[in-house]
Amino acid sequence: MLAAVVTGFGGPERVELAEVPVPRPEAGQVRIRVAAAGLNPVDAGVRAGVFGGAGQRLGLGWDVAGEIDEIGPGVTGWSRGDRVVGLHYGTVKPLGTHAEYAVLDVGAVAAAPATVDVPAAAALPLAGLTAARAVDQLGLAPGSSVLVTGAAGVVGGLAVQLAARAGLVVTALAGPGDEELVRSLGAAAFVPRGAPAGPVDGVLDAAVLGGAALAHVRDGGVYVGLIPNHAPAAERGVRVEEQEVAADGELLARLVSLVEAGALTLRVSDVFPLAEAAKAHERLATPGVRGRIILTP
Repeated sequence: MLAAVVTGFGGPERVELAEVPVPRPEAGQVRIRVAAAGLNPVDAGVRAGVFGGAGQRLGLGWDVAGEIDEIGPGVTGWSRGDRVVGLHYGTVKPLGTHAEYAVLDVGAVAAAPATVDVPAAAALPLAGLTAARAVDQLGLAPGSSVLVTGAAGVVGGLAVQLAARAGLVVTALAGPGDEELVRSLGAAAFVPRGAPAGPVDGVLDAAVLGGAALAHVRDGGVYVGLIPNHAPAAERGVRVEEQEVAADGELLARLVSLVEAGALTLRVSDVFPLAEAAKAHERLATPGVRGRIILTP
């Protein structure tokens, strides 16, 4: 099969298509015939060498939407042909989901949403799980105020929707042209980048602003960052949390239910064929992308 990989670090030009053996599922795994796969900022980080792996062939891709093609030993409850979405966790791995087939642990998949097309379904796993876990980690009661930075981005936009659904009063921090978008996602207030936005009970820092975002939190509030080991130092009694996404089929299934109920909007920016993976990485580096970039084998 064909897979997008990197064998050396650098810019989008380092992404190449390789012909590799079709993977086989082991015990507790399923193989998915990939119909669409999301391109995330973490893939650019892998390509640039942020996570290590020098001298190895590194596969790209975390999000996947497709259908089960083969079932490993011990797997029950799934059949060949079932349409699924899933998260292929891991930064340093020989193969990801930017390929014609992908093997995932069965606990990492959920039935695909029936109400959206395949590219939109592929936009859900990584961003949705990240946003959902971060909102839960805030631990704020309904009626509390929360600032979501990067609110017009894929993760930030989902966080706005999930926080508002949880009864939080959301202020969205985004670019000056994004107010209509973030309000449509459920933000009660909008603050353009660089403007004062506090004090609030909590911050969900999707834009990775660090200390600048923490400054908006009231004394004794909470800050949740989305990148491990990048959170600012705690101060003024603020609880500082870091969220690391995990493959969680049960939580993913709950997010799928919200999509099917029309309670969670998924956004796709561009769709590229797998053969143009390097061009997709170039697009990812373009400022102002609003929605997930999708690759289709």
